[in-house]
Amino acid sequence: MASLAHQFAGLRCPPLSSSHLSKLFSQNPQKPSFFPVIASAVAISNAQTRERLKLKEMFEEANERCITAPMEGVGFTVQDFEAALEKYDFNAEIGTKVKGRVFNIDASGAVVDIPAKSSAFLPVQEACIHKIKHVEEAGIVPGFQEEFVIIGENEADDSLILSLRSIQFDLAWERCRQLQAEDVVVKGKKSNAEELIDRELPLKFVEVDEEQSRLVLSNRKAMADSQAQLGIGSVVTGSVQSLKPYGAFIDIGGINGLLHVSQISHDRVADIATVLQPGDTLKVMILSHDRERGRVSLSTKKLEPTPGDMIRNPALVYEKAEEMAQTFRQRIAQAEAMARADMLRFQPESGLTLSSDGILGPLMSDLPVEGLDLSNVPAAED
Repeated sequence: MASLAHQFAGLRCPPLSSSHLSKLFSQNPQKPSFFPVIASAVAISNAQTRERLKLKEMFEEANERCITAPMEGVGFTVQDFEAALEKYDFNAEIGTKVKGRVFNIDASGAVVDIPAKSSAFLPVQEACIHKIKHVEEAGIVPGFQEEFVIIGENEADDSLILSLRSIQFDLAWERCRQLQAEDVVVKGKKSNAEELIDRELPLKFVEVDEEQSRLVLSNRKAMADSQAQLGIGSVVTGSVQSLKPYGAFIDIGGINGLLHVSQISHDRVADIATVLQPGDTLKVMILSHDRERGRVSLSTKKLEPTPGDMIRNPALVYEKAEEMAQTFRQRIAQAEAMARADMLRFQPESGLTLSSDGILGPLMSDLPVEGLDLSNVPAAED
């Protein structure tokens, strides 16, 4: 192939002169076969050119209309569009609440579609009442719909700045005011005192001032109210906090009570750990309550249907706790009635009698049962 190419490269074709062409045509009077091909090509070329010219004229005409009359043929004007937007009566003032849908998120926040002329932006620091690093941590993803509040405007592009954090704070303050009005005990953890770190304490609201961002709670108030309900013989539910050789400390609503080893069961308990473990939930009965010293004595022994049940079947003890406590209270009431009867037996001059129910009453029949009203009696003179 290389040798053939070399040979043909040296060949030269002399140009055809007009005399040669005339001679060729004289020898063959018929038209050559390539003439129709040339004519067809010229025809196609002319048609394409006309089509291009026509398209060019159309584009030039459309461009001219866009420049000179851009709204020609449009069913509404810019003024009509602005008037349609105004029908929504959108209020973009700070503090206004508006519903929106998130359609894009990034590391800085979320872009929100709202019924306004432009979209709005929710910064990540305004996405939640808690500190988060990304809006997804608060469940904010594309398609998320919620009610937002307008807190500002971005001067660079006139877009609005939204917040969910402000709405959540308003709801939190409202809830605190409600809990204060209902005098509800809530649980909270303290972190500023070493002995109370991560320990749950009962708390009551003392002051709720949203304007001053002031919230005051009291453990003492909650404990005082709880202690007032700790009547002798009442049954409460608690949890084991710690074990000591002499007994177990039980948390009953933020108050630590002592369940002495001798009050666990009628049977002897050699090792408390064989009966109780820290974290166990149990029912106990209040034996005594020293409010001044803040000491509460507890018992499960008094709740045993039969001696030793706390060791063998504690579930039965908790099931029958209220029933056994009622029996215990009745015994206490009878003992107190007998004590009062013995006292009256040695003090007949008191003028009082003791009913079969152990209730002290007047000896004289003309003395009202409800007692005498001494509020109008004048004070004694010196």
